[in-house]
Amino acid sequence: MVAAVIAQHKPATVLELGGYIGYSAIMFGSAMREAGGKKYYSIEKSPLFAAVATSLVDLAGLRDTVRVVVGSGAEGIQRLHDEGSLPAQVGMTFFDHHKPSYTADLKLCERLGLIGKGTVLVADNMILPGNPPYAEWVRASVAEKREIDRDSEEKGKADLQYISRFVESFEPSGLKDALEITECVGVEM
Repeated sequence: MVAAVIAQHKPATVLELGGYIGYSAIMFGSAMREAGGKKYYSIEKSPLFAAVATSLVDLAGLRDTVRVVVGSGAEGIQRLHDEGSLPAQVGMTFFDHHKPSYTADLKLCERLGLIGKGTVLVADNMILPGNPPYAEWVRASVAEKREIDRDSEEKGKADLQYISRFVESFEPSGLKDALEITECVGVEM
């Protein structure tokens, strides 16, 4: 499903949070390159898993396309932003890391200006284990997001307008799961 989203939207840059050992970086990095994209950044917290992912990315012949970064989602996003590796706006962000960090890391991307009109967000594991705070944020109207942010320590960019859809799928185990696929459609002034 994610490869189909990449083929449809043709992101020039993809930011993945939660690379594990590189399976998705290889599969989606290849799909992005085939769709004309330039760079796939995979952030993985575990140095051991990141080393394995880097080796597998090299074996897959994607060294020039996929870069594996060690750190938590927030650390990796901030590091890539600070060093100027990320463009002003990413084409797609894939959330598949520490589930309670989805919303905070999305809001960090918003504050850094990485999310804008046309950016696609894909969040995995929306049933198993689920992620109500993330779903609430991407499905909320601008007014609702301003209300959510009023008491939040980690503020986002509430004026970004999203259209989001819940797409059911299945885990390899056969259990039902889902993706939340969201597109930023503009900014409300």
